[in-house]
Amino acid sequence: MTAASALIARSSVEDIRQALADDILLGRIAPGTHLSEASLSLRFGVSRTPVREALNQIVASGLLERRANAGVRVCAVPERRLAEMFELSAELEAICARHAAKRITETERDRLLAIHRRGRDCLAADNPEAYDAANLDFHATIFNASHNAYLVEAALSARARVIPYRRAQFASSERMHRSFAEHEAIVAALTAGDAAAAEAAMRTHVGAAGAASRRMLETTPLLNGTAPETTR
Repeated sequence: MTAASALIARSSVEDIRQALADDILLGRIAPGTHLSEASLSLRFGVSRTPVREALNQIVASGLLERRANAGVRVCAVPERRLAEMFELSAELEAICARHAAKRITETERDRLLAIHRRGRDCLAADNPEAYDAANLDFHATIFNASHNAYLVEAALSARARVIPYRRAQFASSERMHRSFAEHEAIVAALTAGDAAAAEAAMRTHVGAAGAASRRMLETTPLLNGTAPETTR
């Protein structure tokens, strides 16, 4: 596979993951619905391989479950699982922010400020898709500014599980505005080199995203208070 075809494949997987996760979180696909790789391949005009990879990523977020000989189906999200995923992500991102406050380079700081300005433009244009992309870049820049490869790997892994929930929140203009204000506090702390403030601001930010996700899901059939069933 060439570099160009690999990029197209990655884009296809991400596009499929985003579309399906949005459909589930926004109530367009109901809990209990079985998803067919063959049908999804036709819908997105791709082979089953990127569809299967996208489904696997959504399974990791808790929105889908695989059962032996039963394929993939949309499942309700256990409230405890949702809280624990965001709790882990908040702690890891807070550690990244703490280290970034002490280790961020001038180039990284300039990049972060440029991304933050892009977020402001997305907010002014009321463009949630563009704001979501800027938000991902904002957090990734802080991860990398921690200059700890193992920490970055762990933070990215934890974030991958909550990305669908964080993305869906931006359908609300109010949440976008609050997210940007929370970013302001993080940027101020990082710019000042205040590690404790950066850590606290990031923990508050991701915690607020978790709370917003819970409120969003309370209006749908997706949230429940039980633990996930064990697949045998």
